[in-house]
Order: sequence, then C-alpha cells, then structure tokens
Amino acid sequence: MPLALLALAVGAFGIGTTEFVMMGLLPDVADDLHVSIPTAGHLVSSYALGVVIGAPLLAAVTARMSRRTVLISLMGLFVVGNTLSAFAPGYDSLLAARFLSGLPHGAFFGVGAVVATNMVAPERKARSVSLMFLGLTVANIAGVPVATLMGQHLGWRATFLGVGVIGLAAIASLALLIPRDHGQAPAVGLRRELAALRSLPVWLALGTTVAGFGALFSAYSYITPMLTDSAGYADSSVTLLLALFGVGATIGNLLGGRLADHAMRPTLFAGLTALAVVLALFPLLMATAWGGALAVVLLGVAAFVAGSPLNLMVMEKATAGPSLASSANQAAFNMANAGGAWIGGLALAAGFGATSPALAGAVLAVLGLIVAGVAYAVDARRAPQTGGRDRVVATHLPRTAAEAGARH
Repeated sequence: MPLALLALAVGAFGIGTTEFVMMGLLPDVADDLHVSIPTAGHLVSSYALGVVIGAPLLAAVTARMSRRTVLISLMGLFVVGNTLSAFAPGYDSLLAARFLSGLPHGAFFGVGAVVATNMVAPERKARSVSLMFLGLTVANIAGVPVATLMGQHLGWRATFLGVGVIGLAAIASLALLIPRDHGQAPAVGLRRELAALRSLPVWLALGTTVAGFGALFSAYSYITPMLTDSAGYADSSVTLLLALFGVGATIGNLLGGRLADHAMRPTLFAGLTALAVVLALFPLLMATAWGGALAVVLLGVAAFVAGSPLNLMVMEKATAGPSLASSANQAAFNMANAGGAWIGGLALAAGFGATSPALAGAVLAVLGLIVAGVAYAVDARRAPQTGGRDRVVATHLPRTAAEAGARH
C-alpha cells in the first residue's frame, strides 16, 4: 500500500474528530455562549448540512482541477472553518463556522477515495479505501476523547484550534506524499461527472447507503440513554464505551476492505445482514452491562464492514465520473445520520422503550438489504448488454490522469 494513503488518513482523522467532538462539548459551548443545550445542538446539524451541500457542490466545482490540488485546497478550507470556530465571538458566528467546516468533508472523502483506488492494484482497491477511512474510525477511539478532554480542561475553543493543527499536518502530508501524477487535471470534466449521476445503479447504491447507515445512526444517536437506562452504566462510563464503538468500527472497516476486494457484493450483503441482526438483538444485549458493551462493539463492526463495499460500488457504477458520485455518497452518509436519528427519535417519542431506536434501525437495515437486492437484480439484467464490463471497478478507473486521457 502506498504511503500516500497515510496522508489521506491524517485528513480523515481530523475530519472525524471535528465531526463528532461537538457532541461531547455541547454543555460547555452552551454555557459559554449562554444558549440552551437543544439550541447548541443545532451546531451539529449545521455541520451535517455543510457536508450534504458541500459534497456534491465542491466536487462539481473542482471537477477540472487536479485531484492533488483539490485535496490540499479542501483541507485548507477545513483549517479555516475550525480556526473561525475557535475565535467565533457568538453563537450565530459559530453556527456559520461549523457550516463552513462541514463543506469540505464529503468532497475530501469522495475525491480521496478516487485517488486511493487509482494508486493501487485492482485487487487492493477496497482496502485502499478502508485505509483512508481508518483515520475516521481511529478518530472515534483517540481523537474525539482527547479533544473532548482538551475542551473540558482548556476550553472548547482550544479543541478547534487543535483540530486546525491536525488539518495543517494533513496539508503537509498531502503535499509531500500524494504522487505528482495526481497534479494533472483529470480528463473527466463536469459534464461527464454530472452525466454519471443519471445512472439508476448509482442512485440505488446511494439509496443503499442512506438506508443501511440510517440503521446505524438510528441506534447510535441514542446509544447513551440505552447504556445508562437499560444496561445500567454510569454517565461517566459512556466515553469509554463510545471508544469501544470506535474499536469495533476500525475492525469492521479493515475487515470489510479486505473482504470486499475478494467479493464486493457478498461483503455488502453480509454487512447489512449482520447489522440487522445486531440491532434486533439490542433489547436482549442491553439487559446486562457486559451485553451492552458487546452490543456497542458489534454495532461498529457490522456497520463498517459494509462501508468499503458501499463506497466502491458507487464508484464502480459511476466510472465515467467517480469523483462527484463518490462525494455524493458522503452526502448520503450524512443524510443517513440525520434521517436515522429522526426515525430513532420517533420510536422513543412513541413510548416503545429505550432500545426501540435499535429495532427501528433493524428495519432500516432490512430496507437497505432490499435496495441492495434491487441493485443486484438491475445489474444482472444489464450484464448481457454491457458484456459484464461494469462489474469490476478496476477495469474502468484509470490509475492516472494521463491514462484517463489516453482512454477517452
């Protein structure tokens, strides 16, 4: 695996830290800015909105720029957003800064996934994507807890300054390690990137992401009350348990990447099936303390086994314009975040019990399986017409911009 994947992982680590750390800092931010905690919660939504809007928008705007330049520029915008967050004088300015911080998130992962797959042999593409996302999962183990402690002891503004420093380290890593052949503008322009989004298989892949990861966030958004009210943990233990989720997510991410290189679609089906089963078992597992800890780990493993094949499938189905489609998939992940949390909240509000969001998530995981099954049927029907050419992403994704120009 090329060392350049480390640069992508550093950027992913910073993005993962700033995305999730706000949850732990909400009480401190609310007290300092004299707003209620529910009002401070809009800072989380503002970041997610920035991701959803920024992912396809920035990918489209930068379609003719070299991918190396795009990655460095996106991380520069990330640094600016977090620095402005640190020095925000009031709530409204912090809300705007958080939105700005979210803008480069999806495009960075989308373009980064294309760069990662183009730097490796065909049989290692899923693993290359999983290694980039390793930075995101490790952020849940180390970055978020450390940043939360920093915010609690040095003030929440120090946390965003620290995240900005991580962004600067990512810029330096990208400049040093991303190969110079990615400094050329890709042959695929905006028109072809947009044309790729007119494909039904691409939208089915995006729909699988929304349903499948909506299942995760339906449960994960309410994991704290499950652990305290059902499993009997003290509030002080939740941070450690959430780090266990990061451990599970890291295991699932690496496992999914390795398995997807051998059998992409079976890995996707297995991950979604495992996710549905784990969520369905939540009421039983959350009845005991050890079961609750096991549930958190298994949730991370099952959900992230499906992550790499989902990312790879979107790029496979949008071979004419993978950057925009891959970035749109990151927007789909954040739509899953918001939609899953909303559906889980409906289950709680209806009085079905503390673990009911997990059961709602199990239903969403089954829905994801159905959409993935429809996508498989569509591919099987189209295979005779395409001669099977769209089954392997490696046959379509050029390794360099020069090779892309030669092909097209």
